[in-house]
Amino acid sequence: MSDFIFLYRMEGRSAEPDEMRRRMDHWMAWMKDLSDRGYIKDYGQPLELGGKVLQGGERTTVLDGPYAETKDLVCGFTIVEARDLDHAAELAGGCPVLAGGGMVEVRPVLKLRD
Repeated sequence: MSDFIFLYRMEGRSAEPDEMRRRMDHWMAWMKDLSDRGYIKDYGQPLELGGKVLQGGERTTVLDGPYAETKDLVCGFTIVEARDLDHAAELAGGCPVLAGGGMVEVRPVLKLRD
């Protein structure tokens, strides 16, 4: 088994309270299913939409960001254990963010030491 990070990407739009409750119920059910099957290593956290972006070069520049106009905001993460990248992508396939038009980026976590 290897570690993979799921980065949840979606637009920063809001929803009605009933829709938000329905989405949260779906999230909780999906996370519980992954946990019950032993795949969750770290539940992660949701992320605030605002922050800072550091850009390198001759001189490091600090900018407000991420950029909402890109409509590609990382809104949270989870670390899971899976057999391989294909298996991790299969597990991500049930993520509720997909139903709302969002994306899940699945990336292997590089082991620097055993």
